[in-house]
Amino acid sequence: MVEHRTTRIGLIGCGFYAQNHLHAWGDLKSQNAELVAVCDQDPIKAEAAGRRFGAAWFTDAATMLESMPIDLLDITTRMGSHRALAAMAAEHKIAMIVQKPFAPNWDECVAIVENARAHGTWLAVHENFRFATSMRRVKAVLDSGAIGDPNWARISFRTGFDVYLGQPYLAQEDRLVILDVGIHVLDLARWLMGEVAHLSCETQRRNPNIKAEDTATMILKHETGAVSIVEATYEARRIPDQFPETLVEIEGTKGSIIVTRGEKMVVTTQGLSFEENIGGPLLSWTSRPWHVSQEAVLHTNAHMLTSFRAGRDAETSGVDNLKTFALVEAAYESAVSHASVKPKKWSPKA
Repeated sequence: MVEHRTTRIGLIGCGFYAQNHLHAWGDLKSQNAELVAVCDQDPIKAEAAGRRFGAAWFTDAATMLESMPIDLLDITTRMGSHRALAAMAAEHKIAMIVQKPFAPNWDECVAIVENARAHGTWLAVHENFRFATSMRRVKAVLDSGAIGDPNWARISFRTGFDVYLGQPYLAQEDRLVILDVGIHVLDLARWLMGEVAHLSCETQRRNPNIKAEDTATMILKHETGAVSIVEATYEARRIPDQFPETLVEIEGTKGSIIVTRGEKMVVTTQGLSFEENIGGPLLSWTSRPWHVSQEAVLHTNAHMLTSFRAGRDAETSGVDNLKTFALVEAAYESAVSHASVKPKKWSPKA
Protein backbone atom coordinates (compact mmCIF):
# COMPACT_ATOMS: atom_id res chain seq x y z
CA MET A 1 0.00 0.00 0.00
CA VAL A 2 1.39 3.41 -1.06
CA GLU A 3 1.35 5.99 1.70
CA HIS A 4 0.27 9.54 0.89
CA ARG A 5 0.70 12.65 2.94
CA THR A 6 -2.59 14.04 4.14
CA THR A 7 -4.59 15.92 1.50
CA ARG A 8 -6.45 18.78 3.18
CA ILE A 9 -10.00 19.11 1.85
CA GLY A 10 -12.19 22.21 2.00
CA LEU A 11 -15.86 22.21 1.06
CA ILE A 12 -18.12 25.15 0.16
CA GLY A 13 -21.87 24.55 0.28
CA CYS A 14 -23.43 22.40 3.01
CA GLY A 15 -26.91 21.99 1.55
CA PHE A 16 -29.10 19.06 0.48
CA TYR A 17 -26.87 17.08 -1.89
CA ALA A 18 -23.61 18.25 -0.33
CA GLN A 19 -24.29 15.90 2.59
CA ASN A 20 -23.23 13.05 0.30
CA HIS A 21 -19.94 14.81 -0.41
CA LEU A 22 -19.34 15.33 3.30
CA HIS A 23 -19.92 11.65 4.05
CA ALA A 24 -17.75 10.62 1.11
CA TRP A 25 -14.83 12.71 2.36
CA GLY A 26 -15.38 11.17 5.78
CA ASP A 27 -14.99 7.70 4.26
CA LEU A 28 -11.86 8.80 2.38
CA LYS A 29 -10.15 9.69 5.63
CA SER A 30 -8.81 6.14 5.47
CA GLN A 31 -6.95 7.27 2.33
CA ASN A 32 -5.45 10.28 4.15
CA ALA A 33 -8.01 12.82 2.96
CA GLU A 34 -8.81 15.18 5.83
CA LEU A 35 -11.83 17.48 5.70
CA VAL A 36 -10.37 20.54 7.41
CA ALA A 37 -12.93 23.27 6.64
CA VAL A 38 -16.52 23.73 5.50
CA CYS A 39 -18.42 26.85 4.49
CA ASP A 40 -22.03 27.84 3.94
CA GLN A 41 -23.78 31.21 3.96
CA ASP A 42 -26.29 29.69 6.36
CA PRO A 43 -24.46 29.55 9.72
CA ILE A 44 -26.73 26.75 10.98
CA LYS A 45 -25.79 24.49 8.07
CA ALA A 46 -22.11 25.42 8.26
CA GLU A 47 -21.84 24.78 11.99
CA ALA A 48 -23.79 21.52 11.78
CA ALA A 49 -21.47 20.20 9.06
CA GLY A 50 -18.37 21.37 10.86
CA ARG A 51 -19.34 19.75 14.13
CA ARG A 52 -20.50 16.50 12.57
CA PHE A 53 -17.41 16.02 10.42
CA GLY A 54 -14.81 17.57 12.71
CA ALA A 55 -13.93 20.54 10.51
CA ALA A 56 -13.57 24.28 11.05
CA TRP A 57 -16.66 26.06 9.78
CA PHE A 58 -17.14 29.39 8.02
CA THR A 59 -19.90 31.51 6.50
CA ASP A 60 -17.60 33.41 4.13
CA ALA A 61 -15.66 31.57 1.43
CA ALA A 62 -12.95 34.22 1.08
CA THR A 63 -12.22 34.11 4.80
CA MET A 64 -11.97 30.31 4.72
CA LEU A 65 -9.58 30.26 1.77
CA GLU A 66 -7.39 32.95 3.27
CA SER A 67 -7.17 31.43 6.75
CA MET A 68 -7.10 27.66 6.17
CA PRO A 69 -4.41 25.49 4.49
CA ILE A 70 -6.44 23.69 1.79
CA ASP A 71 -5.04 21.44 -0.93
CA LEU A 72 -8.27 20.48 -2.69
CA LEU A 73 -11.53 22.45 -2.63
CA ASP A 74 -14.91 20.80 -3.24
CA ILE A 75 -17.42 23.41 -4.49
CA THR A 76 -20.90 21.98 -3.89
CA THR A 77 -22.99 25.14 -4.23
CA ARG A 78 -25.63 25.94 -6.85
CA MET A 79 -24.30 26.65 -10.32
CA GLY A 80 -24.78 30.42 -10.26
CA SER A 81 -21.97 30.81 -7.71
CA HIS A 82 -19.46 28.50 -9.39
CA ARG A 83 -17.61 31.06 -11.49
CA ALA A 84 -16.88 33.40 -8.58
CA LEU A 85 -15.88 30.61 -6.20
CA ALA A 86 -13.68 28.94 -8.82
CA ALA A 87 -11.97 32.28 -9.43
CA MET A 88 -11.21 32.58 -5.70
CA ALA A 89 -9.73 29.09 -5.64
CA ALA A 90 -7.62 29.78 -8.73
CA GLU A 91 -6.27 33.01 -7.26
CA HIS A 92 -5.20 31.07 -4.14
CA LYS A 93 -3.67 28.31 -6.31
CA ILE A 94 -6.03 25.77 -4.74
CA ALA A 95 -7.05 22.74 -6.80
CA MET A 96 -10.80 22.44 -7.14
CA ILE A 97 -13.72 20.16 -7.88
CA VAL A 98 -16.84 21.98 -9.14
CA GLN A 99 -20.26 20.39 -8.76
CA LYS A 100 -22.29 19.88 -11.89
CA PRO A 101 -23.85 21.67 -13.63
CA PHE A 102 -20.48 23.33 -14.21
CA ALA A 103 -22.18 26.72 -14.70
CA PRO A 104 -25.50 28.10 -16.02
CA ASN A 105 -24.21 28.53 -19.59
CA TRP A 106 -21.39 27.80 -22.01
CA ASP A 107 -19.62 31.15 -21.67
CA GLU A 108 -19.31 30.81 -17.88
CA CYS A 109 -18.01 27.24 -18.20
CA VAL A 110 -15.35 28.41 -20.65
CA ALA A 111 -14.43 31.31 -18.35
CA ILE A 112 -13.88 28.94 -15.41
CA VAL A 113 -11.67 26.64 -17.51
CA GLU A 114 -9.63 29.46 -18.99
CA ASN A 115 -9.12 31.16 -15.63
CA ALA A 116 -7.96 27.92 -14.00
CA ARG A 117 -5.53 27.33 -16.89
CA ALA A 118 -4.20 30.87 -16.61
CA HIS A 119 -3.43 30.29 -12.91
CA GLY A 120 -2.09 26.76 -13.46
CA THR A 121 -4.80 25.37 -11.19
CA TRP A 122 -6.04 21.77 -11.26
CA LEU A 123 -9.78 21.67 -12.09
CA ALA A 124 -12.35 18.87 -12.28
CA VAL A 125 -16.14 18.69 -12.53
CA HIS A 126 -18.12 16.42 -10.21
CA GLU A 127 -19.93 14.57 -12.99
CA ASN A 128 -20.74 11.43 -11.01
CA PHE A 129 -23.05 9.15 -13.04
CA ARG A 130 -20.16 7.55 -14.91
CA PHE A 131 -18.55 6.62 -11.56
CA ALA A 132 -21.49 4.54 -10.33
CA THR A 133 -20.55 0.89 -9.80
CA SER A 134 -23.13 -0.23 -12.37
CA MET A 135 -21.93 2.15 -15.09
CA ARG A 136 -18.27 1.24 -14.53
CA ARG A 137 -19.22 -2.40 -15.05
CA VAL A 138 -21.09 -1.58 -18.27
CA LYS A 139 -18.04 0.28 -19.54
CA ALA A 140 -15.74 -2.63 -18.66
CA VAL A 141 -17.89 -5.08 -20.63
CA LEU A 142 -18.06 -2.66 -23.54
CA ASP A 143 -14.29 -2.16 -23.54
CA SER A 144 -13.73 -5.93 -23.40
CA GLY A 145 -15.14 -6.23 -26.92
CA ALA A 146 -17.78 -8.73 -25.81
CA ILE A 147 -20.52 -7.07 -27.89
CA GLY A 148 -18.25 -5.90 -30.69
CA ASP A 149 -18.42 -2.34 -31.93
CA PRO A 150 -21.36 -0.48 -30.32
CA ASN A 151 -23.64 1.06 -32.92
CA TRP A 152 -26.94 1.88 -31.13
CA ALA A 153 -27.92 2.79 -27.57
CA ARG A 154 -30.73 4.06 -25.39
CA ILE A 155 -29.74 5.79 -22.13
CA SER A 156 -32.73 6.65 -20.00
CA PHE A 157 -33.39 8.50 -16.75
CA ARG A 158 -37.16 8.56 -16.25
CA THR A 159 -38.76 9.19 -12.88
CA GLY A 160 -41.75 10.74 -11.17
CA PHE A 161 -39.85 11.21 -7.90
CA ASP A 162 -40.60 14.61 -6.32
CA VAL A 163 -37.26 16.29 -6.94
CA TYR A 164 -38.76 19.64 -5.90
CA LEU A 165 -39.24 18.50 -2.30
CA GLY A 166 -35.54 18.52 -1.44
CA GLN A 167 -34.60 21.19 -4.00
CA PRO A 168 -37.61 23.53 -4.33
CA TYR A 169 -35.63 26.08 -6.34
CA LEU A 170 -35.67 23.68 -9.30
CA ALA A 171 -39.29 24.62 -10.01
CA GLN A 172 -38.20 28.16 -10.88
CA GLU A 173 -35.11 27.43 -12.95
CA ASP A 174 -35.05 28.80 -16.51
CA ARG A 175 -33.50 25.52 -17.67
CA LEU A 176 -34.39 22.33 -15.85
CA VAL A 177 -34.25 18.70 -16.80
CA ILE A 178 -31.53 18.84 -19.48
CA LEU A 179 -29.21 20.90 -17.29
CA ASP A 180 -30.03 19.15 -14.02
CA VAL A 181 -30.04 15.45 -14.95
CA GLY A 182 -29.91 15.33 -18.75
CA ILE A 183 -26.31 16.47 -18.48
CA HIS A 184 -25.56 13.21 -16.62
CA VAL A 185 -27.05 10.98 -19.30
CA LEU A 186 -25.46 13.02 -22.08
CA ASP A 187 -22.11 12.51 -20.37
CA LEU A 188 -22.78 8.76 -20.24
CA ALA A 189 -23.59 8.78 -23.95
CA ARG A 190 -20.25 10.46 -24.72
CA TRP A 191 -18.36 8.14 -22.41
CA LEU A 192 -19.96 4.92 -23.62
CA MET A 193 -20.53 5.66 -27.31
CA GLY A 194 -17.96 8.29 -28.26
CA GLU A 195 -18.02 11.97 -29.14
CA VAL A 196 -21.09 13.44 -30.81
CA ALA A 197 -21.23 14.84 -34.34
CA HIS A 198 -24.71 16.33 -34.03
CA LEU A 199 -27.92 15.94 -32.04
CA SER A 200 -31.60 16.81 -32.11
CA CYS A 201 -33.89 17.38 -29.14
CA GLU A 202 -37.55 17.87 -28.30
CA THR A 203 -38.59 19.16 -24.88
CA GLN A 204 -41.88 19.22 -22.97
CA ARG A 205 -43.19 20.95 -19.87
CA ARG A 206 -45.70 18.42 -18.61
CA ASN A 207 -45.94 19.82 -15.09
CA PRO A 208 -47.82 23.16 -15.31
CA ASN A 209 -46.47 24.29 -11.92
CA ILE A 210 -42.84 24.63 -12.98
CA LYS A 211 -41.10 27.18 -15.17
CA ALA A 212 -38.93 25.15 -17.53
CA GLU A 213 -38.81 21.84 -19.37
CA ASP A 214 -39.27 18.65 -17.33
CA THR A 215 -38.89 16.18 -20.22
CA ALA A 216 -36.29 15.91 -22.97
CA THR A 217 -35.92 13.36 -25.74
CA MET A 218 -32.64 13.55 -27.66
CA ILE A 219 -31.18 11.70 -30.64
CA LEU A 220 -27.39 11.73 -30.94
CA LYS A 221 -25.30 10.80 -33.98
CA HIS A 222 -21.85 9.85 -32.77
CA GLU A 223 -18.65 10.39 -34.70
CA THR A 224 -18.28 6.59 -35.00
CA GLY A 225 -21.59 6.43 -36.88
CA ALA A 226 -23.43 5.03 -33.85
CA VAL A 227 -26.80 6.48 -32.86
CA SER A 228 -28.10 6.88 -29.31
CA ILE A 229 -31.39 7.97 -27.81
CA VAL A 230 -30.97 9.92 -24.57
CA GLU A 231 -34.03 10.48 -22.38
CA ALA A 232 -34.58 12.50 -19.23
CA THR A 233 -37.81 13.31 -17.41
CA TYR A 234 -39.14 14.16 -13.96
CA GLU A 235 -42.71 13.43 -15.05
CA ALA A 236 -42.75 9.65 -15.57
CA ARG A 237 -45.72 7.79 -14.10
CA ARG A 238 -44.74 4.20 -13.46
CA ILE A 239 -44.74 1.70 -10.63
CA PRO A 240 -42.19 0.76 -9.55
CA ASP A 241 -40.34 4.01 -10.20
CA GLN A 242 -36.73 3.59 -11.32
CA PHE A 243 -35.38 6.61 -9.35
CA PRO A 244 -32.46 7.29 -9.28
CA GLU A 245 -31.28 4.59 -11.67
CA THR A 246 -30.18 5.05 -15.27
CA LEU A 247 -31.34 2.30 -17.62
CA VAL A 248 -29.10 1.43 -20.54
CA GLU A 249 -29.42 -0.57 -23.74
CA ILE A 250 -26.41 -0.89 -26.04
CA GLU A 251 -26.35 -2.94 -29.23
CA GLY A 252 -23.15 -3.86 -31.03
CA THR A 253 -21.91 -5.94 -33.92
CA LYS A 254 -21.64 -9.10 -31.75
CA GLY A 255 -24.27 -8.66 -29.04
CA SER A 256 -25.87 -6.30 -26.55
CA ILE A 257 -25.85 -4.96 -22.99
CA ILE A 258 -29.14 -4.32 -21.21
CA VAL A 259 -29.28 -2.69 -17.75
CA THR A 260 -32.68 -2.92 -16.07
CA ARG A 261 -34.14 -1.62 -12.80
CA GLY A 262 -32.42 -3.05 -9.72
CA GLU A 263 -29.00 -2.68 -11.37
CA LYS A 264 -29.26 -5.95 -13.27
CA MET A 265 -27.29 -6.39 -16.47
CA VAL A 266 -27.89 -8.93 -19.23
CA VAL A 267 -25.07 -9.33 -21.75
CA THR A 268 -25.62 -11.18 -25.01
CA THR A 269 -22.47 -12.10 -26.89
CA GLN A 270 -22.15 -14.33 -29.94
CA GLY A 271 -25.51 -15.95 -29.33
CA LEU A 272 -25.06 -16.59 -25.60
CA SER A 273 -26.27 -14.48 -22.68
CA PHE A 274 -25.51 -14.06 -19.00
CA GLU A 275 -27.08 -11.99 -16.21
CA GLU A 276 -25.19 -10.14 -13.50
CA ASN A 277 -26.07 -7.93 -10.54
CA ILE A 278 -23.92 -4.85 -10.99
CA GLY A 279 -24.91 -2.59 -8.08
CA GLY A 280 -22.62 -1.71 -5.20
CA PRO A 281 -23.24 -2.60 -1.54
CA LEU A 282 -24.97 -0.23 0.86
CA LEU A 283 -22.58 2.07 2.69
CA SER A 284 -23.00 3.02 6.35
CA TRP A 285 -24.50 6.39 5.39
CA THR A 286 -26.54 5.38 2.32
CA SER A 287 -30.02 3.99 1.86
CA ARG A 288 -32.24 2.83 -0.98
CA PRO A 289 -33.13 4.24 -3.41
CA TRP A 290 -30.58 7.07 -3.04
CA HIS A 291 -27.69 4.64 -2.68
CA VAL A 292 -27.09 4.49 -6.45
CA SER A 293 -26.32 8.20 -6.52
CA GLN A 294 -24.65 8.35 -3.12
CA GLU A 295 -22.07 5.66 -3.75
CA ALA A 296 -21.28 7.32 -7.10
CA VAL A 297 -20.29 10.43 -5.12
CA LEU A 298 -17.84 8.39 -3.05
CA HIS A 299 -16.28 6.83 -6.16
CA THR A 300 -16.09 10.22 -7.89
CA ASN A 301 -14.37 11.82 -4.90
CA ALA A 302 -11.95 8.90 -4.68
CA HIS A 303 -11.09 9.29 -8.37
CA MET A 304 -10.58 13.03 -7.93
CA LEU A 305 -8.31 12.48 -4.93
CA THR A 306 -6.18 9.91 -6.76
CA SER A 307 -5.95 12.01 -9.94
CA PHE A 308 -5.04 15.18 -8.05
CA ARG A 309 -2.32 13.41 -6.08
CA ALA A 310 -0.89 11.90 -9.26
CA GLY A 311 -0.80 15.30 -10.96
CA ARG A 312 -2.99 14.15 -13.83
CA ASP A 313 -6.32 15.33 -15.14
CA ALA A 314 -9.46 13.68 -13.80
CA GLU A 315 -11.63 11.86 -16.34
CA THR A 316 -14.11 14.68 -15.92
CA SER A 317 -11.66 17.56 -16.01
CA GLY A 318 -12.92 21.03 -16.75
CA VAL A 319 -11.80 20.67 -20.36
CA ASP A 320 -13.51 17.29 -20.73
CA ASN A 321 -16.74 18.58 -19.19
CA LEU A 322 -16.91 21.35 -21.79
CA LYS A 323 -17.61 18.57 -24.31
CA THR A 324 -20.56 17.40 -22.22
CA PHE A 325 -21.81 20.93 -21.63
CA ALA A 326 -21.64 21.56 -25.38
CA LEU A 327 -24.22 18.79 -25.77
CA VAL A 328 -26.48 20.52 -23.23
CA GLU A 329 -26.27 23.77 -25.20
CA ALA A 330 -26.88 21.94 -28.47
CA ALA A 331 -29.95 20.25 -26.99
CA TYR A 332 -31.49 23.54 -25.93
CA GLU A 333 -30.71 25.10 -29.30
CA SER A 334 -32.25 22.16 -31.13
CA ALA A 335 -35.39 22.27 -28.98
CA VAL A 336 -35.98 25.83 -30.21
CA SER A 337 -34.94 25.39 -33.84
CA HIS A 338 -36.32 21.83 -34.26
CA ALA A 339 -33.17 21.09 -36.26
CA SER A 340 -30.10 18.99 -35.71
CA VAL A 341 -27.26 20.94 -34.07
CA LYS A 342 -23.50 20.38 -33.99
CA PRO A 343 -22.02 20.81 -30.49
CA LYS A 344 -19.67 23.72 -29.88
CA LYS A 345 -15.97 23.05 -29.66
CA TRP A 346 -13.54 24.85 -27.38
CA SER A 347 -9.93 25.55 -28.25
CA PRO A 348 -7.42 26.87 -25.71
CA LYS A 349 -6.17 30.39 -26.19
CA ALA A 350 -2.68 30.65 -27.61
